[in-house]
Amino acid sequence: MRVLITGATGLVGSALVSRLLKEGYSINYLTTSKSKIQNTENYQGFYWNPEKGEADPACLDNVGTIIHLAGASISKRWTPDYKEEILQSRVLGTRVLATLLKNNAHYVHQFISASAIGIYPDSETTLYTEDNTERDNSFLGMVVEKWEACADAVAALGIKVAKIRTGLVLSGKSGVLKELAAPVKLGAGAAFGKGTQMQSWIHIDDMVGIYLHVLLHGLEGVYNAVAPYPVTQNELVKTVAKVLDKPLLLPNIPRFAMKLVLGEMSTLLYDSQNVSARKIVASGYQFKFLSVETAVADALAE
Repeated sequence: MRVLITGATGLVGSALVSRLLKEGYSINYLTTSKSKIQNTENYQGFYWNPEKGEADPACLDNVGTIIHLAGASISKRWTPDYKEEILQSRVLGTRVLATLLKNNAHYVHQFISASAIGIYPDSETTLYTEDNTERDNSFLGMVVEKWEACADAVAALGIKVAKIRTGLVLSGKSGVLKELAAPVKLGAGAAFGKGTQMQSWIHIDDMVGIYLHVLLHGLEGVYNAVAPYPVTQNELVKTVAKVLDKPLLLPNIPRFAMKLVLGEMSTLLYDSQNVSARKIVASGYQFKFLSVETAVADALAE
């Protein structure tokens, strides 16, 4: 009943920690900041430094499952230096955990790693399942491919590994929904590009629910963490405007305009991924939020 978590203070991590504690789990967490280390019976912090390949082996004490969420945010301008940070924060962290497990006695039997639907190519017509072998030739596609390959090193130790490919997480606290809602509230909302690109979304509660489901049922392999009914960019922005009871008057924002502002990161707003949730549903997971309007309304009410 003790779980080790990395990225425990992030958007998904903080919500997951709260849920696990309510469910009666005890948590160990890794942090790069010694000042953030807490030490209570059910919530214990341990120091690690992935860049130096360091992690306190005591973090594995009585741990049966590791949930690995840590990674630098992709929601910052992608300078050459920051792109390297995005990549290395995922690759090095996963390697450190694999080495820790290889070199120390432990009870870990399950490793659940965050991943992303950014591995799938940009397409408005293809429905992507976990069996799809195509890889997007973008920066993000490369990052996710290397990220998942590092998790395979844990599987090679005889530990069950699950990779959770995350879609657009809808939360009112941070992330894509908060960024979309801000201009809409000011009457300056607009969709991006043609607006026909597919947005595979998931409410934060279901995101946490999937991690708990994978944990409880000992699942392994790749799972898409997206709601069953994706929407277009136009539909998503119109839904935000409807929920906020604001007009949507401005024309769609062309790609070249946002590229001038955001650089390469603008691809996050214009790429299309229509991603299937059938595998996680077939495993027995029941979504709490199936309608994007219900999900947006609940998230913005936070």
